[in-house]
Amino acid sequence: MRLPSLAALACLTLTACHAPPYTTPAAESAQQAGDLDLMTWPDLLSRPRPTTPHQVRTGPGETDIVDVWLPDGDGPHPVVIMVHGGCWQKSIADRTLMDFAADALRQQGLAVWNIEYRGVDETGGGYPGTYEDVARAADALRDHADTFNLKLDRIGAFGHSAGGHLALWLAARPKLPRSSPLWRPDPLHLDIVVNSGGLADLEMSAPVTQEGCLAAILDTLTGIPSGARPDVFSDTSPDRMLPFATRQVSVNGEQDRIAPPRLGQLFTQEAQEAGSQAAFEQVPETGHVELIAPGTDAFALQTAILADALSD
Repeated sequence: MRLPSLAALACLTLTACHAPPYTTPAAESAQQAGDLDLMTWPDLLSRPRPTTPHQVRTGPGETDIVDVWLPDGDGPHPVVIMVHGGCWQKSIADRTLMDFAADALRQQGLAVWNIEYRGVDETGGGYPGTYEDVARAADALRDHADTFNLKLDRIGAFGHSAGGHLALWLAARPKLPRSSPLWRPDPLHLDIVVNSGGLADLEMSAPVTQEGCLAAILDTLTGIPSGARPDVFSDTSPDRMLPFATRQVSVNGEQDRIAPPRLGQLFTQEAQEAGSQAAFEQVPETGHVELIAPGTDAFALQTAILADALSD
């Protein structure tokens, strides 16, 4: 029997769908957990949800918004750009999925710039709109750094699932050719990216993750080939833009069925062979949800990587 799609299941969980948290069907629980007691989305979403009073508008659109999470004290604060996942589809997730992770990083002394973007299921989303939104939101950090006393000498990024792809794409932007519609002058430089259960190589990931998560929306996400742009991955998939001058750490759960660890391993190998500074970490007895759940070994590992990279 074919399992329900991730989109159909997750849509019921998140505020973007205007529905209360759901009870995970047994089929999804079995697929995610197997014989291990792995976390499911309700395990995370049933926690008391933290909030932040700080928001920034980056444009006129509904999704042109950033939530800013500030540590205690005056600063200056090291900062992490956070990019949520959800299969690039707003019906699955929006930035509030990362509230728990953002608040936990804030408590560890890291400011968080939690960005929003149009999903492929929203007007103007996909190629190029999704990428334009992510780029604009990241670059806006420079415009507001003084207001929030944020340090810009070293900037990190943390992207989960589809957000791992987009965070690495942000790091790779200096490699974009001027012929790409996505090229912009002076893109923000990132010093480190934690690719958390990410789908960084779009072509490799499409047949591996659930069909509804990537394969079914791939053409919208990458655009259609044309004479001027025959390779649609050339300006959308970070593996095609290697090497780039950002340290990359791919972290995968050993039992992750959404982003199996082999994806992180192969991307890291490709990055290393191309000359990028890249590393891979596999966390045992860990699935997809634990990666963004404070209190887990996986989240502690990623927090330590970011804190070490951004410390004085």
